[in-house]
Order: sequence, then C-alpha cells, then structure tokens
Amino acid sequence: MQYRVDKKVSNEISILGFGCMRFPKNLGQIDMKKTEELIVRAVELGINYFDTAYLYPGNEEALGKVVKKNNLREKVNIATKLPFSQCQKYEDFDRFFKIQKEHLQTDYIDYYFIHNMADVSQWHHLCELGIEKWIDTKKKSGEIRRIGFSFHGVRDEFTNLIEAYDWDFCQIQYNYLNIHYQAGVEGLKRAATKGIPVFIMEPLLGGKLANGLPEKAVNLLHEKNNKWSPAAWGLNWLWNQPEVTMLLSGMNEMAQLEENAVLASEARVGMFNDEESQAIADVIAIIGESYKVPCTGCNYCMPCPKGINISGCFAAYNASYAMGRATGIIQYILNTGGMGNGETHYVSSCIACKKCERHCPQHIEIAKELEAVKKRMEPFWFKPVLTVARKCMGIKKREK
Repeated sequence: MQYRVDKKVSNEISILGFGCMRFPKNLGQIDMKKTEELIVRAVELGINYFDTAYLYPGNEEALGKVVKKNNLREKVNIATKLPFSQCQKYEDFDRFFKIQKEHLQTDYIDYYFIHNMADVSQWHHLCELGIEKWIDTKKKSGEIRRIGFSFHGVRDEFTNLIEAYDWDFCQIQYNYLNIHYQAGVEGLKRAATKGIPVFIMEPLLGGKLANGLPEKAVNLLHEKNNKWSPAAWGLNWLWNQPEVTMLLSGMNEMAQLEENAVLASEARVGMFNDEESQAIADVIAIIGESYKVPCTGCNYCMPCPKGINISGCFAAYNASYAMGRATGIIQYILNTGGMGNGETHYVSSCIACKKCERHCPQHIEIAKELEAVKKRMEPFWFKPVLTVARKCMGIKKREK
C-alpha cells in the first residue's frame, strides 16, 4: 500500500480509502458478516482511512461495531460527517456529534466533515450559529482531530469556501470525465497550493467508468494496456496526480477490494506516459460523441442573473445521455442545489434573457438548450420525488 502525507499534521494516509456508503446488504440490511470481513481485510492490506456519515443509514453503527470488536481503532482514521442542513441552533452540533461518537464507539473523530457544502453562504450561516467556536472547543478537547468539508457546488463557490476558513482538508468529486465538474481540476490545484489535503469521491463515477464505458472506449484502453481494467485506468489516472491525497472506493466485494489494493500498492505519481494520457483523452472524446451540447465548462456565460449553474446543468444533461439518465439527474440535483438547504436554481427558472449567449465562445444557443435540459432533467415527477427525498434526509430550507 502506498501512502501520502497529510502535510497539515504529518499524518500518513493510504492512497486508497474505504468508502463505507455501499456496505454489502442482505434483504435491505447491512450484511455484518461480509462487512466485517471486508473491513478487517482492508486493514490487513494497509488501508487506514474509512469514510462514513450520519446520513448513511446504519453505516456508522456498522463501522463502529467492527472496529471495536477487532481492536482496530488505533490502526485506522475514521471520517464522518455533520448533517449541517439539520442544524438549526448551536446545540445541534453537539447533539449530532454525541450520537455519532456513540454510533462509532469512539471518543474522537480523525476527520470530521461539514457534509455536502454547496456554497459559502451555507458556511456563513453556520458561523452565525457559532460553529467556529464549537470546532475550536472540540479540537482543543481532542474530540475532533481535523475539520474539513465535502463539496457539491460550482467551482467559484469552492474557491470561496476554501478561502473562508483554515480548513484541514476537503473532499471533492473528481474523475477523468469530471475534470471541469464542480470543483474540478482547478479546485484540486487551488486547494493543493494552500496545502490542503484533497480527498476524492466518485473516482469511477459510481462505477460508470468501470462497467459502463462504450465498447469502443473499452477496446481502446485494452489495446493501450491490456494489464489494466477500465477501473484501473480510472484510479491510476487520479493517483498519477500529486495533488490527490487519497481516493475513496465503495468496495462491497472482496475481489474488488483485493484488486484495488494491488493497484494502490503499485501506483505512483507520474506513472502515466504521453501515450496513456492520450488514451484517456481519446476515451473522453468517445464518450463525448453522445453529448448533446458542446459546452466546454469555461463559464464565460456566468454569472446567470437567475443563479443557474449553466455549464454544470449542461454537464449533467450530457452525462444523462453518455452515462445514463439516473447518473445525469443525480448530477443535475447537486448542480442546482437540490439537496442543500439554501436556494435552488433549476433551469426552469431561466427567463431567456440570453445575456449568457453573448459571452459563449462556442456560440451555443444557451436559452434553447436549457429548455431541452428542463424537459429531460425536470420530468413531472422530479420535484415531488426530490421533496420526499429531502424530507427523508431531514433537509429543510433555511429561513431568511
């Protein structure tokens, strides 16, 4: 297993982290036998970072039981997340944190996230509730070792967030198909220049880059290097970059864990040569053949007077054709603030002012294309289903 240093505290982290959200299940319940086998084997293979969250049902409890039973606490870094959208007052921070420590059967959390941050206004609201004082208290007591955030917004807001506080780490969605999505490569590099460790979620886009590539793309990768599976290409592309501290994989099968661990033992910065880098570019181009809107994500069209994340919505729309409609709609929800507690900015709020079109170097008829996005990404059931999902997760709109 290879390790990279969290330079903030000189802590070595395995470059492969265990994403616990997808623990194996049996009849809808976490399969504790298989979960224990996976976690114990992961530690044996050198993985020392385990990521969970309050909002993953039964997840913290399962991880806590296995770690406690097998005396693994001093061998692993535990990461979990504050459901900040459910925090309405200062006391809520302690209320959730206490529950999480009980779930995880631990007195301290190594990496504690503000979960699912989309913009700096959310952080400012938490500051009004006193979160900076709360964090300082918990860090002084040793109950929280490091504080960070997971990001689900647009690039400019990521920059605003990392400048708003002295963060110990951050987590972004990033893979070779999402180079300019959300924080993107620009955000990755910006965080790295500030010395902030960057953890990667969705390195294979929910498995789409492992099992959902077009046949033409799979064949191309095999011709370039028949020793690497499509999944290996995706993971190695990330480990090739020095700014990536660690990537998470939701491994719910032993074979997958073993394969990924072997890859993580061999990965190095600079392992890609020009030919392999070109292969990834060619795969992106093949996937792009399914795209409907030739948006490059330059964001010259921004800001939109209605707050619409134009390039992000186009990226989600294109992904719905290239990687499946469900994948696209999930990206659309995150790009429009659908799972946050602030304002939402759906394309249906477009007023067709066409201000954006005057700045688009691709000369895209943006207003017309946004109408197509609305039809595909906001079907009749979209808002009712999203409302139910938000209710189940306890997400409420913040009062102004």
